[in-house]
Amino acid sequence: MAVLEILHYPHPVLKQKTRPVQKVDEEIRQLVRDMAETMYSAPGVGLSANQVGYPLRLAVIDVTPVDQPKNLLVLINPEIVSLEGECTWDEGCLSVPDCNEEVKRSKKVVVRYRNLEGETAEIRGEDLLAVALQHEIDHLDGFLFIDRLSPLKRRLVKKKLQKKEKGEKKV
Repeated sequence: MAVLEILHYPHPVLKQKTRPVQKVDEEIRQLVRDMAETMYSAPGVGLSANQVGYPLRLAVIDVTPVDQPKNLLVLINPEIVSLEGECTWDEGCLSVPDCNEEVKRSKKVVVRYRNLEGETAEIRGEDLLAVALQHEIDHLDGFLFIDRLSPLKRRLVKKKLQKKEKGEKKV
């Protein structure tokens, strides 16, 4: 297993829609293991394949509290089936480090996906799991959580991120 490099905003791969995984083979299973290790070491609760440079419709999520056993959810070709209610969540992102903002999301979600055995499955999520599912599927569709902010808030966040990036390049 390996910890992969996480791409940061404004990397162009993050804005591209990913392509479906055609077959679950050993290469995909290895990518899943590497993504899980990367997510856990970051630490984060979700990671999409395009965040580590693979434009595939694949994500891993684990919203289990750190003091409990891990419960990795592997989503291959996930699609949102239904959304219900509304909540506001303070979101962050491994590809947008040091930036958290309140984002409106659906409180409940149903997602259809394929698992590592290639079988079709559905998961129902509420609260943090619902937010994580929506956040990762947004990534797979080429959207970042900052794209869901108001235009003014988004401009302010992007300015802050550009300023930070310029500061890091000077060092």
